[in-house]
Amino acid sequence: MNRLFGSAPKAPKPTLNSAITNLDGRISSFDVKIASLNAELGTYQSKMAKMRDGPGKSALKAKALKVLQRRKQYESQRDQLQSQVWNMEQAQTMQDNLAGVMTTVDAMKTTQKELKKQYGKVDLDKIERLQDEMADLMDVGNEINETLSRGYEVPDDVDEAELDAELELLGAEMEMEGAGMEAGGVPDFMKDEVPEFIDEPPETSGKVQEAAR
Repeated sequence: MNRLFGSAPKAPKPTLNSAITNLDGRISSFDVKIASLNAELGTYQSKMAKMRDGPGKSALKAKALKVLQRRKQYESQRDQLQSQVWNMEQAQTMQDNLAGVMTTVDAMKTTQKELKKQYGKVDLDKIERLQDEMADLMDVGNEINETLSRGYEVPDDVDEAELDAELELLGAEMEMEGAGMEAGGVPDFMKDEVPEFIDEPPETSGKVQEAAR
């Protein structure tokens, strides 16, 4: 028959979400039944509260007990279904967590491959050579800075006796010039020829003395 008419289409496999939805529907139906029985029990209780003891009240009490027994059965079945839903929800949570872990693992694998590709292009020897060259350049720069910061000191081979003699000679010349100024003479640096750009000759010694004073 299957060859002639073809096989019936297969129904999709049930999932935890569909099973939970189905059980929630059954639990809701039990809640409706229990609510109806509670209303019926309330009616019986209100009637029995107004009745005196007797056959009528006993019969009404027997009906109320049957309703109460049915309610307990429904509550027991509802509790079982709720326990099943709880277990399936826990399983669904574990499944979702596992799916999240697998997604994280796949992302880490992809990242690892990309990192290998990127780091595979890096030449560590070139980086080390570059670091060495930078260190050499820094040393050269430091040497240049040290050289430029050196002071110009008096050479070590200069004779101190010659320096002392020259200093004494300068002192003697200054004393002679000072004596000439006091005697009304003109200093040596003013005895030179008058420059071409000066029209008048230098003033007399009297004015020089006044200026010196």
